[in-house]
Amino acid sequence: MTTLLTIQDHIATITLNRPESSNAVSRELLGSFLKHLQEVSTNASIRILFLEGAGEKVFCAGADLKERADMTEKEVIQFLVQFRFTCTFLENLPFPTVAVLKGDAYGGGLEIALSCDLRLMANEAKIGLTETKLGIIPGAGGTQRLSRLIGVSRAMELIFTARRIEGEKALQLGIVNSIMNRAELPALKSIYAEEISSSAPVAVRMAKKAIKSGFNQDMNLALDMERACYLQTLKTKDRNEALAAFKEKRKPNFIGE
Repeated sequence: MTTLLTIQDHIATITLNRPESSNAVSRELLGSFLKHLQEVSTNASIRILFLEGAGEKVFCAGADLKERADMTEKEVIQFLVQFRFTCTFLENLPFPTVAVLKGDAYGGGLEIALSCDLRLMANEAKIGLTETKLGIIPGAGGTQRLSRLIGVSRAMELIFTARRIEGEKALQLGIVNSIMNRAELPALKSIYAEEISSSAPVAVRMAKKAIKSGFNQDMNLALDMERACYLQTLKTKDRNEALAAFKEKRKPNFIGE
């Protein structure tokens, strides 16, 4: 299997599983990845999704250039359409998504990570949108997501130069949320898993929806979107449970309803 899916205790993990090819995105992997994304999208029990790459040194090297070399122009365009659709599908999942970059992420590999809500990165890893060194540009949303994340000028610098940067620089620019030594990254992942999955699931989903739908909107419209999402939490069982737990001085037991 070119991608693997595991679900345990409300936590889903999808692993890009082509370590012998640096987890490069082939047509087979892309199809398998989308299938797993579609599967988790309808699972109401999931509270957080982690995205990882098999092996230690590479999260994803980008598109499979060996396969690309034998593709016609029409096939390349079809691949890009599916790749863009897959990244957008990932970006629009209703629950939080976290890319765990134990190893390097280049080109399409970084574009996948940029489609997640959060990114954790090993100090030893490097990342970059390196397409201009191959005579092309990012084609699955990288030019747009990176510029929205860190600003137009900084995104241009990284894309024009195809520069590969390490964890400290990625954190400084705001591309990743946290960095850690590779050996300690699983512990950092566990902290994020616990902190997010222990929050009220409906509230977390509504918070994500409010943030994403209101971003770059007129402030009044954005506030209306926030209010609409807030109202979705008022009649939930979890809200009543949180109030009861506070009164009884205990930890709430959220059920996602």
